Amino acid sequence: MRHMTEAAPAKVNLFLHVTGRRGDGYHLLDSLAVFGPAADALSATPAEALSLTLAGPFGATLAAEQDNLVLRAARALAAATGQAPAAALHLEKHLPVASGIGGGSADAAAALRLLNRLWGSGLDADALARIAAPLGADIPVCIASRPARMQGIGEVISAAPALPECGLLLVNPRVPVATPAVFRARQGAFSTPAPLPQAWPDAASMAADLLRLHNDLEAPALLLCPVIAEVLAALRATPGCLLARMSGSGATCFGLFATAAAARAAAENMPRDWWAIGGAPCA
Repeated sequence: MRHMTEAAPAKVNLFLHVTGRRGDGYHLLDSLAVFGPAADALSATPAEALSLTLAGPFGATLAAEQDNLVLRAARALAAATGQAPAAALHLEKHLPVASGIGGGSADAAAALRLLNRLWGSGLDADALARIAAPLGADIPVCIASRPARMQGIGEVISAAPALPECGLLLVNPRVPVATPAVFRARQGAFSTPAPLPQAWPDAASMAADLLRLHNDLEAPALLLCPVIAEVLAALRATPGCLLARMSGSGATCFGLFATAAAARAAAENMPRDWWAIGGAPCA
């Protein structure tokens, strides 16, 4: 019996500009997304029906969901390929839920990659992204799980600047934040798309450019979840932190460091009741 596994790395928004709003209410964005250093883990074995079990430190949070996004992704792939939706899926949930790092989207993308292999569907990344798009605007960028620029409502994906060696520290105060509520609380004018270079020579140069940009959802998220300010303050007070910012709609924040080792060491100094992990982003 084949047993296959797939990582579902966190999606981290290094900046996030809200550039407009469509007539249907969806907001237009401009963002640079990178992945890691934390990830969920999805596994699958052949079965006669489709099922999903949950484990891991945040698995119980999803237990009440009647139709997990992983199962919806599995059924979408089966429908697109004429495959019977049958597999025993197991999700080890290591990423906080409703935390601004695309955990659900990453899990759905991992399901599409994993079942594409298990079922021998033979679809390429572009085909998987097309299947993913109706399930959620963040899922297509998670298919490749590599640095990318996201625009439109998240579905317009282009190449990211070449990233230098660096480290990321992710910190979450274990408080969920609802994305729709953050968008409703956002006020003020829309931002312009960001100017980005083709590459950064080092982490300090990248941090200097990113400091001129922002996350337009940080201010409304702070109103709804004030503890985010404490996380940002802790990151900014950490030696070696080149940039501290909230990711996505929060509450997870990240610190940018010159090396993965520095980010891992900084994680050890975060408050023990917070979730914190450091390392290198996915290349």
